Amino acid sequence: MHGLPALGEAASRQPLTDIWDDGGTTPPGSSDDLALNRPTKTSSTESTSYPGAKAVDGDPATRWASKEGSDPQWIQVDLGADTDINRVKLTWEDAYAKAYTVQTSKDGSSWSTVYSTTSGDGGTDDLTVSGKGRYVRVNGTKRATSYGYSLYGFEVYGKAGSATTPPVESGADLTDPAKKEIAMELVSSAENSSLDWKAQYTYIEDIDDGRGYTGGIVGFCSGTGDMLDLVEHYTDLKPDNALAKYLPALRKVNGSDSHSGLGSAFVSAWHTAAKDAVFRQAQDDERDRVYFGPAVQQAKADGLQALGQFAYYDAIVMHGPGDDATSFGGIRATALRHAKPPSQGGDETAYLNAFLDARVAAMKTEEAHSDTSRVDTEQRVFLKAGNLRLNPPLKWKVYGDPYEIDG
Repeated sequence: MHGLPALGEAASRQPLTDIWDDGGTTPPGSSDDLALNRPTKTSSTESTSYPGAKAVDGDPATRWASKEGSDPQWIQVDLGADTDINRVKLTWEDAYAKAYTVQTSKDGSSWSTVYSTTSGDGGTDDLTVSGKGRYVRVNGTKRATSYGYSLYGFEVYGKAGSATTPPVESGADLTDPAKKEIAMELVSSAENSSLDWKAQYTYIEDIDDGRGYTGGIVGFCSGTGDMLDLVEHYTDLKPDNALAKYLPALRKVNGSDSHSGLGSAFVSAWHTAAKDAVFRQAQDDERDRVYFGPAVQQAKADGLQALGQFAYYDAIVMHGPGDDATSFGGIRATALRHAKPPSQGGDETAYLNAFLDARVAAMKTEEAHSDTSRVDTEQRVFLKAGNLRLNPPLKWKVYGDPYEIDG
């Protein structure tokens, strides 16, 4: 996507009628708003009454509003998968952007501009764009009023997924709600010795693995950045929350195992926040954005069914999404040197065995993760049984403890 030129204003703002090959007013494959009720992040909110989620809830009476009197400000939406984007519709409140860009990103870090204007006039901007990415951001750079930026609606249309991604057979996809619930329970059995993953919203402790505090449903760590991202997202959704005052300390300890500025007061505040439905939603959002979404997307691109998607997810939760030898990207790269995934014409079982071999080798390099039973007596059990769809009933052991999910 780098190097994609911004579309000219005249071309990108022309009426949608007669643009499309079918003569209709809606782009092919784009009748559904892909941003509807998807996770959002914002640079700021005016108050808890105007979170980013209000711009994508489909309600024309609710809105996101940034803090007043400050440029730039932005809102982004996570579509959940790489998407060919051909239309963005923005419905502005009176506090609109005089100058803004629409940008796309595959990773939420590197952005490409697909639309730009310095003469915004508010109202509704129904934009024809051409871009690709999982994330779409509206970045306001000049306000039209003395207030902030405010959107009643932020809609995105296009074709989700890549045309080159091999299809995964129906009933074999981890994004199915029942299969996703199984994935959460499997991870919880290894991370928390319990299938009750929802009880882990309140969990927080230092497990002496060099990553500071570990907390929440996937083990967000104060030393690895994901706990900081979580609290920042929670504060975007609800600025006045019990953890917001610890953001400076979380930024300082990021990259270390330090508790400086945190300590027992922070742990107590975490427990308080865990009673808040907004904090629980923030944990779900960050789990999906950083771990579940990328893992499942890559697994589907490799042609893997639900078991393979789970193997990727469990690996990215423990090892992180990086590319070094002991991170998810490095583990996958090692597997690819030994076997081909289905997307490259390989055998799915052979490839998954190679991936799990690489995973076990990575785990054994860290004392805290040297017990490999979450692979040996869990994932390999399902693989040996040929249960590539991860269909219940499921029986497995982790750290010697037995678990079962009935059909």
